[in-house]
Parts: sequence; structure tokens; C-alpha cells
Amino acid sequence: MKVTLIYPGITECGFNSLKGNEGSWMNHGLAVISAALKAKGHEVRLLDLRRLKGWKHFRQAVSESVGQIAGITMMSVDYDAAITAARIIKEIKPSTKVFVGGPHPSICPEELECLECIDHIVRGEAEITFPKMLEDIAAGKTLPKVTQGCKPENLDESPWADRDLFECQEQPFAPFLKPPFVTLIAGRGCRYNCNYCQPAERIMFGQKVRRRSVTNVINELKYLSDRYHFNSFMIHDDCLTEDRQWVMEFCRQYHAEGFTQPFVAQSRADIICKHQDMVEALSKTGLKLCIIGFESGSDRVLKFLRKGCTLAENLEAASICRKLGIRIWANYMLGLPTETKDEVLETLSMLEQIQPYHCSPAFYTPHPGSDLFDIGKEMGIHLMVDHASYRRNSFEPKIKGPDYDFLKDILYKSIATEKADCSDVSSLVKFKNKLRKLLTQFPRLYRCAKFISQKCRI
Repeated sequence: MKVTLIYPGITECGFNSLKGNEGSWMNHGLAVISAALKAKGHEVRLLDLRRLKGWKHFRQAVSESVGQIAGITMMSVDYDAAITAARIIKEIKPSTKVFVGGPHPSICPEELECLECIDHIVRGEAEITFPKMLEDIAAGKTLPKVTQGCKPENLDESPWADRDLFECQEQPFAPFLKPPFVTLIAGRGCRYNCNYCQPAERIMFGQKVRRRSVTNVINELKYLSDRYHFNSFMIHDDCLTEDRQWVMEFCRQYHAEGFTQPFVAQSRADIICKHQDMVEALSKTGLKLCIIGFESGSDRVLKFLRKGCTLAENLEAASICRKLGIRIWANYMLGLPTETKDEVLETLSMLEQIQPYHCSPAFYTPHPGSDLFDIGKEMGIHLMVDHASYRRNSFEPKIKGPDYDFLKDILYKSIATEKADCSDVSSLVKFKNKLRKLLTQFPRLYRCAKFISQKCRI
């Protein structure tokens, strides 16, 4: 069959935005499904809304390239764009069967069941189920509106991501990561129980974490090296370091194969504290940037979030990373339910001590499928007016209670805790000069430029 896969990720960056940093990254879910479909003989194309000029351009692309089947992935933040795409497809090609999958349909299928523009909803993982559904359609079978995806137990048996689908032009997001740059996923799921995420992750991937074998990942890296000659890469796993044995074997094989390229991975403060030797092995192997979800500097808030980490562990983990020469990408939230102003100031104090390479703040956003979302709904504190509000936007009030003017001030001050590398100073100078005019047009944002100036001494 002729299958068109659609990536609707324009809520954050808009149309005509496939350039630079995260805007260039591929969607691994679609890429794996593409590989599975091609293995069954299907013809697969991609409509990446980031590549298009607008909805008029999308209509033209639908007329020219959409065939019997359209498959749309959807996160909560992509809902509006995804549904608009589905409606246009049905308007132009009424006979096309429209499938949707991804996090939002998996967690909130009831929100989509009543929509006439959608024929089938796939919950969970789809690389086994989607090709089987197409076989059933070809055989004349009637499919239900909602289908639970079959979970591959052995990820080594799943195909590698089809990078041709996205033309593999991913770009690095830090000056010390040199292009060509690639991303990969070694495992699925998360064993931890943070209430701002779970049980949504378990709905998607099941109760336990599944990870590809080290040999399988190394073999993919060999392939990527031969084909793209990558100079840096990122492993997207929610928490790569939760399996110590896997990490140590990865370090051994990575060295044995002669790889020296630097890479980025995500971890947790408690793991870094308990397994310093493992973090040291990763550092020697090539880990140059570690993304850590510190979330809060308040022990009470961390406990409320079921984070499983303490302020002391956050600070110790940062100290270990600094000692090993690993840059820190600090994720944290402001404006959490029940959080006081004093606790927000504790987060700022924590960041002043950590001095991250990069601060990645967010105003707390209640996401469907999480326990904290349900708590907020019961409390009647949600201010979300549409699906676009799920974007990771630090300047939009999300819940009732927080003083968002106060939070914005703290956000600017927290960003000023970044400690840039000497090698990055020239890029920061260019960055400041480029944004100076933009920032000065918005008086409430101008202080951000002031903090950047003070921090960089430029």
C-alpha cells in the first residue's frame, strides 16, 4: 500500500522551521514504523509539517502524495495541527484511511473516538500492530476504531529507525557537539514513579523498561558512522543510567570498537550519587553533557513529586559531574501545585550552587495521563484553555495559585546561574547581539538580556 506518515510538530516552532537544533530532529517513533512498513513491502512517504510553508502547501502535498493510508503521530501539544491535517486529508481524499497514534491517542483515546476524520486509533507501540492492520484491511477485514498496540518484548527484533524518512539532517544543540550529529533510542519506558509523568509512560510502554542489547546499539552506531560519519550523538532514553550493567558493557564495547565521538545522555541525581564509578566510566567513554531533572530545590516539593531524589543528592550529583568534566543541562520546574514562594527561592538557590552549563526551566504544565494532572483537575486549578497550552512555554500561566510575575523574575535569575565554557563565549556574544533588538522590544524580557550580559561579562 501507499502509506503517508505525517509529523505535525509545528506548535512549538511553526511551519518552515526545519532548521537548527531540535527543529531538525527526527521522530523516532515514525522512523521505526516506516522501517517496519517498508520491510513488509509498503511504499512509505513523509509529510513533515516543519518542511511546509503552511496549510495551503499541505493541501497541495496531500493532493499529490497521499494514497490509501495516512498515519499521524500525536503528542498532546500537537493535537490541533494533527486534527487539522486529518480533516484536510479526509476533505481532499475521502477514501484514505486515517490512523492516529502516539502519546495523546494512547492516553486519551476517548477524545478522538468521536471524530469522523479519524478511522483508527492505535494505542501504545505500533511497529508490529500497524503493518498487521494494513494486512487485515487488504484482506477485507473490518477493524475496530481503537486497537491496542502489540508490545515488542525483544527490541533487538525491531528495525532500526528509517533515517531516510527524515533525510537525517539532525543538528547539534551545543557548540562542543560537532556535526554531523545523530540521535538514537536504546530503550523504552522508565522504572521511576514521578507523579508529573507516571502512569502515562507505563500506559505507553508497559510496566518494565525494555532495552536493546549493547551489541545491537553498537552495531547501529557502526552503521551510522559508515553512512553519516557522525561526530557527536545523543541517546534519547528517559534514563540511560538506570541499568548499571548495560552502561558498563556499553562503555566497554564503545572503547573496543574505537569510537571516540562525544555524546549526550540523561540521568538522575540519585543514580549519579550512588554510582560515581559508572558516571566516571561514561565520562571517559565520551559523555560530555548530562541532562538531569533536578526539578526543585525543596525537599518537600521533591517528595510531593515522588521524585525519589533529595536536594542534597541534586547538589552532590552536580559536584560529581563538575569534577568529571561533564557539563550539566539542568531541567527544573517553577509554579508547581502547592509550591510556595520560599520553595521557589530554594530552587533558585540550588541552581546558584550548581551553576549549570545550561538551564532548561519550565512553568509546570499538567499533562494528561499523569497523577499530578488528575490531582490538579480535582482541585480545579488548571488554566489550560487548549491543546497548544501543553507546549513547554515558560511564559504562560498553567494553573491557579502561582504568582507568575514573581516566577518570571525567578526564571530570569535562574538562567543567569548558567556558567558557560570559555569556548562558548564567542557564541554567546553573537547570541546576545543577535537578540538584543528583539529583547529590547519587550520591556518585561529585557532583564533577561541584562542577566546574560552580567553573566558573560560582555
